[in-house]
Amino acid sequence: MLRKLTAAPRSRAELAAVLSERGITDEVAEAALDRFVDVGLINDAAYAELLVSSRSGGRGRRALSAELRQRGVPVDVAVEALSGLSPEAEREAALALVRRRLRATSGLDPQVRVRRLVGQLTRRGFAPGLAFAVVRDHLAVEGEDSEAKLGKHDCDGVP
Repeated sequence: MLRKLTAAPRSRAELAAVLSERGITDEVAEAALDRFVDVGLINDAAYAELLVSSRSGGRGRRALSAELRQRGVPVDVAVEALSGLSPEAEREAALALVRRRLRATSGLDPQVRVRRLVGQLTRRGFAPGLAFAVVRDHLAVEGEDSEAKLGKHDCDGVP
């Protein structure tokens, strides 16, 4: 278990799963995990903040929340870690992703281009409203009439 901790930070739930896989009884595992928490080797709050800060450049709040949940971070700890992610930072991350993908969509029909860019953002956990707004704003900067490209969408993700 110490090797797991030295390789990368882990949540308490992840380490509990490792101990369970190795046949360690729940009572012994809980005692060991409690001791690791006491000496500071396990800290779910620090782990959640590290995960959010390291992955927020390429993922939206929804994807980060799902990953924290999958890794067994308690809900209140996850909410606190995600509160450190400002809406401006999330918007900037979405803009950076759109900028990287623009060239790959440059020759496509404008509606297809918008659909693909918005789809990529939503698959990475960005809210649909934010995705439409970022794509609309970036295409406007690029000189395209993004309102016409979005069709009947109001750019808030609602058809």
